[in-house]
Amino acid sequence: MTDFLLELRCEEIPARMQIKASEDLARLFTEELAKAGLKPESIDSFVTPRRLALIARNLPLETAAVSEEFKGPRTSAPAQALEGFLRKTGLTQDQLEDRDGVWFATVNKPGRATAQVLAEAVPAVVRTFPWPKSMRWGTASQTTESLRWVRPLQGIVAILGEDLVDIEIEGIRSSYATLGHRFHHPGEITIGSAHDYVEKLRACHVIVSHQERQSIIEARATEAAAAKGYTLIEDKGLVAENAGLTEWPVPLLGDFDPTFLEVPPEVIQLTLRINQKYFVLRDSAGKLAPAFICTANIEAKDGGEAIIAGNRKVLAARLSDARHFWEEDQWHHEGTGASRHRSTRKALAEHAKKLERITFHEKLGTVHDKVERVAKLARWLVEEGIVKAADADQVEQAARLAKADLVTEMVGEFPELQGVMGGYYARAEGLPDAVADAIRDHYKPVGQGDDVPTAPLTVAVSLADKIDTLVSFFAAEMLPTGSKDPFALRRAMLAAQALTETSGLRFAFKSVAPKALDLLCPVKDGERWIWGRKAFTEDEKQKFGEGLDWSPQSRVDEPKAISALLDFFADRLKVQQKEAGVRHDLIDAVFALGGEDDLVRLLARVKALQSFIVTEDGTNLLAGYKRAANILKKEGVETAEKVELTYTPEPTEADLITALDAAEPRATAAVQAEDFEGAMAALATLRAPIDAFFDRVTVNDADPAKRAARLALLARVREAVHAVADFSKITA
Repeated sequence: MTDFLLELRCEEIPARMQIKASEDLARLFTEELAKAGLKPESIDSFVTPRRLALIARNLPLETAAVSEEFKGPRTSAPAQALEGFLRKTGLTQDQLEDRDGVWFATVNKPGRATAQVLAEAVPAVVRTFPWPKSMRWGTASQTTESLRWVRPLQGIVAILGEDLVDIEIEGIRSSYATLGHRFHHPGEITIGSAHDYVEKLRACHVIVSHQERQSIIEARATEAAAAKGYTLIEDKGLVAENAGLTEWPVPLLGDFDPTFLEVPPEVIQLTLRINQKYFVLRDSAGKLAPAFICTANIEAKDGGEAIIAGNRKVLAARLSDARHFWEEDQWHHEGTGASRHRSTRKALAEHAKKLERITFHEKLGTVHDKVERVAKLARWLVEEGIVKAADADQVEQAARLAKADLVTEMVGEFPELQGVMGGYYARAEGLPDAVADAIRDHYKPVGQGDDVPTAPLTVAVSLADKIDTLVSFFAAEMLPTGSKDPFALRRAMLAAQALTETSGLRFAFKSVAPKALDLLCPVKDGERWIWGRKAFTEDEKQKFGEGLDWSPQSRVDEPKAISALLDFFADRLKVQQKEAGVRHDLIDAVFALGGEDDLVRLLARVKALQSFIVTEDGTNLLAGYKRAANILKKEGVETAEKVELTYTPEPTEADLITALDAAEPRATAAVQAEDFEGAMAALATLRAPIDAFFDRVTVNDADPAKRAARLALLARVREAVHAVADFSKITA
């Protein structure tokens, strides 16, 4: 048993691809060996910006001999079938075995040298490697048959034990030689075996383990920050990215002009993190510190002073740009050069006018059109009492300004700050804090785990924004599919549900959707149409005039759109509640009754049902209900009809009638009061009478009067249960 070392050296591999590439190499290599019956004891994977490597532990020097059996055609099959089978197995007919009229072949494969298997496996792995992006290079790139790799492949190390495995790929032949650190040890290194690979490269300033480089960066960056009284803002993704940019990571602490801290901290953090790949620090007060940590790829002789100075200079230019955007977005300026000065403040409303130039969607108009709809819908939510404790004027104001920062210089540079910058600009303008907060947070929640706003004004704007998006795209029949959701409608629905549930908002989606449709496409001549709109440039406006006459683009099938939206509402709710531990069949049981899309009431009903159905009473009532429902279905009884008794009911029959007379009004009243636990308690009283009824009473009695009355009694049981949920949807 011995170890095998493989290193594929190339030009710089993008940091974002490295970890996945390391995993893919181990997986593909394992799969190729398995085809020859080889299985390493373990595989250690390595990746740096310039190399992808693995060590396969404890491989045998040759594969074991194997015997495989193949089933062939029947002995009576045409000659062509037999000939094909013989070609496949490489045998002759006299080597086949006839078993009950069917040919069988036994193929013995002798063992092979592991080195030979590896010489075939490695090129196969290289040629099929699944890089997200790859390239061809050199004269060979003139043909599409040439090798594709993430960056030009420059060297191969392939050593089994201490023996070189002879591999050649596109003119690159395997050897014992690799390269060390680009600056500290640019010359060739001779690798003797897998045993000295990691440490020999370490001696040449290359740490081949991605995980080890991450640990070094995290630990030394934390130490450097602490030495200056700062704390490192945790950022696992940035640690991994810096590890993917270096082979010998050296974190260095630098600083920047504190006056840049006048710019919002989110801007500085994004400038440091995204533009420069620097770590962000906090001071002892928890505020953003005027300092950063960069990760060098060399052990500098001057302790990194020149590197820090260079990074400081680059960062200053970046932060100067950010401060310029911050100023330009808020103020009009007069003069040029040294005489340039602020004049009057730019209001967000001034920015908002430019939204007419941005297309929201070619079928749904401009962002300005959307803002108008959202503002009116948000105000309506407040005036209807759906969102309480919010000032309707402020809600409308916030909604009209919520998208204004999309046309600012800052958001143009940092799209991640949409909403956030609007909040800053609103506050700087002197708008009420509640309005500024709503502008800042109206996109939330944007995903699982994100904060869900609870401030009434913010909730109104955010919910209106989500509902408008959903209704607009469903009206235009641009629905998500199983694999595609280009307009993030699933996220919008989950966000709308989270806002509704968290704030306990009481409304039915089917009552809000028509209002949103009225704003999108008012009824004209008895029909709804989405009117074609597009964003025009100033030149086009001058050419065609401001008062452009738009024509209808697509007819809206309102019942179809709302029905599809409610189905989507149910599907997303099942996904969200499943993660919260709620059974989807219980949601189906409540939805099946129809008309229930008040989220708060629906979830209260489902919660009560889930608690009840796991009790002994619930389990037995479900069994009794299903037995009754099956009989009614078989007999074709769809509704409960009142049947006058013309006979004296049996005692257990009379008991069930009495129990129903008591339970039905109690359950109905409890449901109306939204006391679903009380409704379940009322239904629980039916459990024993139903069990006794089925034990002692024959439903399909020979007497037609008894049969009709007992079927009607079972229909009453079914309808009593349906006051809470459709138990037929519940899986036992």
